[in-house]
Amino acid sequence: MTGTGSAVDTVVLPRSPALAPLLARGALRSPFKRPRPDASLPRTRLVLPSVRVDLARLAAYERVCGFPTGDDALPITYPHVLGFPAAMSLMSRADFPLPLLGLVHTSVDITRHTALPAAGVYELTVYTADLAPHRRGTQATVVTVMRTAGGDVVWESTSTYLARHRTGRPAPEPARPEREPLPAVSEWRLAPDLGRRYGAASGDRNPIHLHPLTARPFGFRRAIAHGMWTVARCLAAHGAPEAALVRAEFRAPVPLPGTAVHAADDIGRFELRDPSGRRTHLTGEVLPLLT
Repeated sequence: MTGTGSAVDTVVLPRSPALAPLLARGALRSPFKRPRPDASLPRTRLVLPSVRVDLARLAAYERVCGFPTGDDALPITYPHVLGFPAAMSLMSRADFPLPLLGLVHTSVDITRHTALPAAGVYELTVYTADLAPHRRGTQATVVTVMRTAGGDVVWESTSTYLARHRTGRPAPEPARPEREPLPAVSEWRLAPDLGRRYGAASGDRNPIHLHPLTARPFGFRRAIAHGMWTVARCLAAHGAPEAALVRAEFRAPVPLPGTAVHAADDIGRFELRDPSGRRTHLTGEVLPLLT
C-alpha cells in the first residue's frame, strides 16, 4: 500500500521482511552504485503498522547480550532489532544511493521515552534523513521511530552508515579531545560463535560476523562482533534509566574470538577497549531524559 504526497512516499509493509533476500538484493545492486554526497535522497518511509514481539526470540537476544530474561519491558536496544528488517529493506532498494555491501555502521543515538512492554503492539517507521560527505566517503542517516497503537512516540533511533570511497581530497582525521581512560569494570572473553549466536537472535546474519571464511572477502582476517551487540552488552552491564538518551560511536571492530574490557564511570560514560588499552572499540554515554 503506497500513499504519495508532495515529497514523501509512505509504504506500509504487511509484515516484517525476511533479511536474507534483502541482503542478496542489496549485494546484487551494490556494484552498480557510485556513492556521492550530492546524490538524490530517497523520500520513502517504510511503516510496519502492527509489530508484536516474539518472546522466544527476545529471550535469546537477552541471553546473548547479557540482559536479564523474563522482564516485562524490552531492553533499550531491542527496538533496533524490530526495525532492522525495514531499515535493510530501505537500504537495499534501487533508489538508496549507497551500496549495501561494505556499509559501516559508525554511530547510533537511541532515545527511549518510557518503558516498552514486551507484550505491546507497536508501529515502526524507518526513513533516510540525511546524506552527507565524510572524510572517508559518504554517510547516510537512517531514522527509526517506534509508536504505540495510539500514536505516541516511545522510542527512536538515528544510525549513521558510511560507504567508504575516494573523496578526491583527503581530509584530516578529526581531533578528539584527550581524556583519561575510563575505569575498567570487567573483562569479557568473546567466543568464536558470538556473531552466529547474535545473528540468530537478531536476524542480522551479515557474513562479516559469522565466520573467518565469510569475513575475509570483506577485508577481515577474523569474524567481527556486531556493533549493536557491543552497545547492547555494555548497556546490559551499565544500565539505563527508563527515560534515557544513549549515544554510541563505533570506533574499531571487535575480532572474534577475543577479549574486550568494559569500562565505565559514574556519570554515564562507557567504553569497550582491547586489554592493552591501545585500541578503543566503542565509546558511549547514557543521559537521563527530563520528563
